[in-house]
Amino acid sequence: MDNNENSEVILKEIELKYQAINQKTETHLEGLLWSKPITYWDYIHTDALLSLQIQRTTLPDEMVFIMYHQVNELIFKMILWEMNQISYSENIKTDFFTERLMRISRYFDMLTTSFGIMEDGMEVDQYMKFRNTLTPASGFQSAQYRLIEFSSTDLINLVDHRYRDSIDRNTPFEFAFEHLYWQAAGKEYHTGKKSFLLEEFERKYKGMFLKHMEEYNTINIWQKFKQLPDLDQKNSELIKAMRHYDHTVNITWVMQHLNVAIKYIDQSGKGNGEATGGSDWKKYMHPKYQRRIFFPELWSVDELAHWGE
Repeated sequence: MDNNENSEVILKEIELKYQAINQKTETHLEGLLWSKPITYWDYIHTDALLSLQIQRTTLPDEMVFIMYHQVNELIFKMILWEMNQISYSENIKTDFFTERLMRISRYFDMLTTSFGIMEDGMEVDQYMKFRNTLTPASGFQSAQYRLIEFSSTDLINLVDHRYRDSIDRNTPFEFAFEHLYWQAAGKEYHTGKKSFLLEEFERKYKGMFLKHMEEYNTINIWQKFKQLPDLDQKNSELIKAMRHYDHTVNITWVMQHLNVAIKYIDQSGKGNGEATGGSDWKKYMHPKYQRRIFFPELWSVDELAHWGE
């Protein structure tokens, strides 16, 4: 096919595209005469992206802290993008399921190894000074991470283990929400009163969370797995991908996060050992306490018994 024939084919396809949406092809083609060529900085919106790092102090290492967490949120968005493809895929195939899960796991693998930026990339003295200006904000308040959890598994696996016997798939979402594992980290242990950290978090996102919980109740990763034919549920590569994702998110990544927090908050000797949001961060973060397991049926009795140890 010569260039003229190729051009005619392309023009015909363009015409069919705009006919399908009841648009005039010549109008759109004429618009191309006045459009300017795309550039990297316009496509990525580089200037806008680089204008979002605003320090609250004059301490240089605060910039590292801000940018690192912004990168995390961008990665979380990428993860949710892949999860959405799994959840809304009709008649999903095991190779597609497996490939998307491994993409997600690679993102979490990257997040895990990236903690070295935080662990070795900030002076303890600077961190202990600028962190006081962050109070009562906390990484606990990452809404996207909560959406990742809701998109991964049945709600019962995110409920505080002390209340799981009182909750099933027919339990109102509002009740389940009040007993999620991370609720305990935002409440005063003796009175059950919610902290300012948790109150503000819920004021901003609770409505969205409840909607997402309901939306993904039957299409979360675990439910999509259970909807596969029996033979596909025994696919070794898919099971391996499911287990890798579960272990990476709920043990490897969490433990690396915990170790960095211990270095700065607990072992530095520079502060009072408390999180900026006031949560009981060690029990909230450590997997052996909260036992965050997305796919418990894919683990042996022994593996479950020693989860996070």
